[in-house]
Amino acid sequence: MAGKKKEKPKHLGRGLQSLLSPITSAQTEINGAFSIAPATPNFPPDKELRNSLREISLDSITPNPYQPRTVWNDEDLNDLAESIKVSGVIQPIIVRPAGTGFEIIAGERRFRASALAMLKTIPALVRKATDEQMLELALVENIHRTNLNPIERAKAYRNYLNSFAITQEAAAQRLGENRSVISNYMRLLDLPREIKQMLADGSLSMGHARAILALPTDELKRKLANKAMAGRLSVREVERLVRKYVTGSAQSQRQPKTKAPNIIDLENKLTDQLKTRVSIDTRKNGQRGKIVIEFYSLDDFDRIAESIGLQDIEKV
Repeated sequence: MAGKKKEKPKHLGRGLQSLLSPITSAQTEINGAFSIAPATPNFPPDKELRNSLREISLDSITPNPYQPRTVWNDEDLNDLAESIKVSGVIQPIIVRPAGTGFEIIAGERRFRASALAMLKTIPALVRKATDEQMLELALVENIHRTNLNPIERAKAYRNYLNSFAITQEAAAQRLGENRSVISNYMRLLDLPREIKQMLADGSLSMGHARAILALPTDELKRKLANKAMAGRLSVREVERLVRKYVTGSAQSQRQPKTKAPNIIDLENKLTDQLKTRVSIDTRKNGQRGKIVIEFYSLDDFDRIAESIGLQDIEKV
């Protein structure tokens, strides 16, 4: 029998574990009041946790000044506010003392939704935290949000590395990530602006983008990204096209072109006109030959057929 799979240790960043643990207690809500009950009989109740859990006035709380997230989805906040009206705030936010009030360490989304729900107070765990811990926890919380698009996550990794002047290897250890994950995301930031926008709005997946990164120029990357989006090409199809270009490019560098300049010019014109690769092979001094028009999906085939005046062709 296979042994029990070892659980991967969690990483919250240097010094952050002390803000959130040891939490050996569970929250229960009785008649609207929060109390602490031991989560397991093997450990005594966490007195520090019990004493730090409070109902705090929303008016006394200010957002985390180091919060990297600047855009909040109004629809999501409204949905959470409606849930809070029905069920209350299930998970306390975490704050630190600041002057006569408090600053949020983690949980600003719950804080904002509670304000929309017209709550006067919110359950909060009060912890001491340095400015560095505030910044790191805000960045870590942002990185591990499940609804980040690939570009948002790539920027979050970049901000983390820049803020603490550390390497990708060091960041991977502190975040509990594989270094290759961080590297792959940050490479997306080297893509042209148009492709990064496609990634942000979901027109292209990260798999598409990683394949396109192998192309040597931004112009080629843009062309393939547009073709992939217009033709709804799969990641595998894009990878195939990239391999074909890279292989063909290497061969063309080794072998000089033997086609006549007028044939090459005609190929380029047809390629631009049809927005796909067109090749012309000639024989017998240019008196005979063939024209090859490539397509990369059935939709792409329909588009090309329509552009040359052929419609309602049965696809083979």
